[in-house]
Order: sequence, then structure tokens, then C-alpha cells
Amino acid sequence: MEKAAETAGKKAYEERLKRLVDATEMREPDQVPISLGLSYFPAKFTGGEVWDAFYDFPKWRAAYLAAAREYQPDRLLLVPSACGRTLEMIDSRQTKWPGHGVARHHTHQFVEGEYMKEDEYDLFLNDMSDYLVRFYLPRAYGIMGPLGNLPPLSSLFNMLPYNNLASDDFVKMMETLTEAARAAVRWQRNWAELGRELEEAGFFCAMPLMGVASPFDMISDFLRGMRGAMLDMFRRPEKLQQACEQMCRLMLERIAATPPAEGFQPVLMPLHRGAHGFMSLAQFERYYWPYLKAVCSALIEKGYTPDLFFEGDYNSRLEYLAELPRGKAIARFDQVDMVRAKEVVGKNICIAGNMPVSTLQMGTKEEVERECKRILDAAAPGGGFIMSPASSLDEVNPENMRVWIDCTREYGKY
Repeated sequence: MEKAAETAGKKAYEERLKRLVDATEMREPDQVPISLGLSYFPAKFTGGEVWDAFYDFPKWRAAYLAAAREYQPDRLLLVPSACGRTLEMIDSRQTKWPGHGVARHHTHQFVEGEYMKEDEYDLFLNDMSDYLVRFYLPRAYGIMGPLGNLPPLSSLFNMLPYNNLASDDFVKMMETLTEAARAAVRWQRNWAELGRELEEAGFFCAMPLMGVASPFDMISDFLRGMRGAMLDMFRRPEKLQQACEQMCRLMLERIAATPPAEGFQPVLMPLHRGAHGFMSLAQFERYYWPYLKAVCSALIEKGYTPDLFFEGDYNSRLEYLAELPRGKAIARFDQVDMVRAKEVVGKNICIAGNMPVSTLQMGTKEEVERECKRILDAAAPGGGFIMSPASSLDEVNPENMRVWIDCTREYGKY
């Protein structure tokens, strides 16, 4: 029995992988592949709590497997949740998670802030490591406050700061960090095991390559915040551009140190601030696209497939995306005219999206089918299309999910 299940899982995996590769490389697969980031939907599907995704992994594993087996997508975007116990111990100020800042049934929330002040660009640009250790980390994580008392890291070659290292606060920080790190590693192993289990069951779900993102988003999300980054484009444009260049160099160094891809390995990159409404086209050309394109090129050179999730309205930016090499990337859209996306981008790279989650959450069966067919008519002809949701599936109606998946399978054949 186990052997038969293993054989069936392997056969399903190979069929789904071929379907995804064919679409990505601009060929017609046997049918339109379906890619789902289940996120916290398993809680909705099973009647559980999102809290489980942070604290009760056996329960969350069972919920995740149940949702995957029910809907049978070709690909699962497996993005691990953080360990709640670790977040507690490090006193994360950048996250609110179930039971800590939001209700147990609610999705986590990222808390933006100006963790780098407007007048600190030179500190960041002159010595990024020193800045991150002595300024950024103490602001982002409460447990790391003692790092702010350290002398500049450039002084460490001469003498260790014994008084700082021996202080009660520093010792307590290190003890807590060790315990938090061990809990995080155990949690990461759980997710890795779930990934292996899902692939054995026949689903393609390559784990994300961590630490690779849009350089501008890294600055806006984690350092300056949206408000700070937007103001900097007018008040400190040269410093912001220098920071983008430096962050881009960091991304390229990380990619260079990464082993070459083995087979089909998409690299998920959600893109936050390059959309219409966040910056003008001139600003997009200066601060966003050159550095994102450089990161994509480096990934492609290493054999990876940039899997770009363009959040927001990208209708005015489609011509830029078409600059990526043919069949080497995936462009998933949130808010875009899919007819135009197919004409402009879809001739060169695979497009994905953009089934509205509002329809999946509140629509009738007829509305779900109508929207699904509209997207397939616009984007599927000739191949080079992957069906995906426009955004998070956390709160969608499980029955509408079933309608959407079935409609894609029935109507999306070649």
C-alpha cells in the first residue's frame, strides 16, 4: 500500500512539475497549472485557528495537508510561518501575530516603522554591519537593546568590550537569544519536513530562497517605512539611491554565494512599493526597476526562476517587465488588465494571477465561474499562464475555492 502511494505521488509530482515548467518556458502544457499560496486558509478550511500556525505545528500540519489534498493544486507556495515562542522571546516589534496584538483567528500583521532615522543614511552607508547591530536590531527587537551600548564594531580588532559583554543585560540577552534560536530551528525543521511530505504526496512546493528581495522594498519595508521612503524620494534622493545601490550589492553577493539551482527552482519575491500610487514612472525608473532587474538577472544567471508577485496596480509598468529574458521568469499580478498583460508581458515571460479574492470570498458560484473564465480567455491562449489568486486566500469561501479550481481544470485544457 505504501509503495503504491509512493509511486502515485511521484507520478503526480512529475506531471505537475512538467505542467509548471512548460508554462514558465512559454509552452502549452496539457492544462493551465494552478498555483496556490494557502497561507492561513487551512484554518478557515478546517475550522481551526491561525494561532496554530505559530504555536501548534502538529495541528497546523494536519490542517495544511487536509487543504492541500482537498484542492490538489499543481504548486503550493509554501511560505513558513514564524515560531510564536521565538517572536515572544525576542520581543519582535515588527510583527503582531495571533494572540499577540491580533486575535487568535486573525492573520499576522507587519508593523512598519522608521527603524532607520532620516538623518542616519550616512551611518548606514558607511558601515552597514555596524549600523544593523548597534542601531537597527535594538529598535526592531526588544531583547536586543544591549547591542545599542556596544562601541563601534570597527574598534573590536583592538579590544573586546568586556564591560558590555559581562553586564547582566547582555548575558540575559545572549541566553534568551540562544533559547529563541533553538526554538526557531526546531520550527523550521517542522516546515521543511512538511515540504518533503507534500512533495511525496505529489505537490510541487519548493521552499523559498530567503533573503532575496527588491532592494527598494528592503529599505522601505524594514528601515525607513513607507512614509519615510516616500519622503526621502523628495528630501534625500541621492542618499536613497545610494542605499538602493548598496542593498542591491548585498542581494547580488547573497545570490553569488548561493549554490546553482538544481532543476526548476522559482524564487518568490513579493513586490510592495513599485506599483502605481506609490511612485511615479520616473521614480520607478530611478529607484526600483534597475535594482530589481539586476537581482532578477543574477538569479537567472544562477539557474533560478524569479517568481515576481507584483502587488498593486502595474498597468503602467508592463513594458519594463517585458525586458526580462524569454521563458526565464514568472510575473504574478494582483491588479492588472490581463488582456494587456498578455499582449505586453505574456509574449516574453509567463504571467500568473489574478483571480480576485473578493469574488472567492463573497461571490456566487456563477460569479466565480464567470471571473475564472474571463481570466482564462485573456491569459491562457498559447500557454505561458499559471492560474493564481490576486492576493491572500486567508478568508475565502472553501466552497468557492472548489468552484474556482474545478472551473480552471475543466475550462483550462489545451
